[in-house]
Amino acid sequence: MTPDRDDRIHAAEFVLGLLEPETHAAAERRLSSDSAFARDVAAWQKHFTAFDDTADPVVPADELWRRIEAGMGTAVAAPAVAPSGLLPRFWNSLGALRIAALSGVTAALALAVVTTVTVRHAQEVAARKPVYVAILVDDATRQAGAIVNAFADGRVEMIPLVDMTVPAGRSLQVWTLWNREVGPRSVGLLERARATSLDLERLPTTAADQLFEITLEPSGGSPTGRPTGPILYKGTTARTL
Repeated sequence: MTPDRDDRIHAAEFVLGLLEPETHAAAERRLSSDSAFARDVAAWQKHFTAFDDTADPVVPADELWRRIEAGMGTAVAAPAVAPSGLLPRFWNSLGALRIAALSGVTAALALAVVTTVTVRHAQEVAARKPVYVAILVDDATRQAGAIVNAFADGRVEMIPLVDMTVPAGRSLQVWTLWNREVGPRSVGLLERARATSLDLERLPTTAADQLFEITLEPSGGSPTGRPTGPILYKGTTARTL
């Protein structure tokens, strides 16, 4: 193990509180005189922020390490004469053993973070995907003029697919019909064709086979609260896959 590697392990043990009291005090004094060691300590502190934020300090019991040693069939007590060679130094280093065990915990934490991010990303993608879609078409030409997307959180948007001509003194008005007994309700008023959010907050949740249509009305909207002008485009919702 190189001196730099030894120092990084020593810094990690210091951050995690694994050093003996005298060794810990010496490491604290070293922070003010050894900038490289101080950088290693800062890097480990940043690396283990998740542990600091979610767990209370716990001093590992000696029995815990004895059980680990017994399970591995490896003794960590230092012999009277320190053996030479890379492998004996590693297996007889309690710090290295602890760092090896900690690496497994860090890997598990990383996997949990990746899993959380993946699930969150999937939720965000699902939130962006509409639950219902209606393609509004011109009955005469069968040309699609707009798309209505309804989302799980209640948002509904209309996206025009063509440049709808709006004569002076007229407006485009968007309607929806979910119950013929209740009749159509205005959910949007536009001076020109553009992507817009539709106002369905006070209406029942959008469902399958719900009618949406765009009509040409007087400027400011229909004077009767019901469609009066020609229907430019219309279509019903279908559930997305």
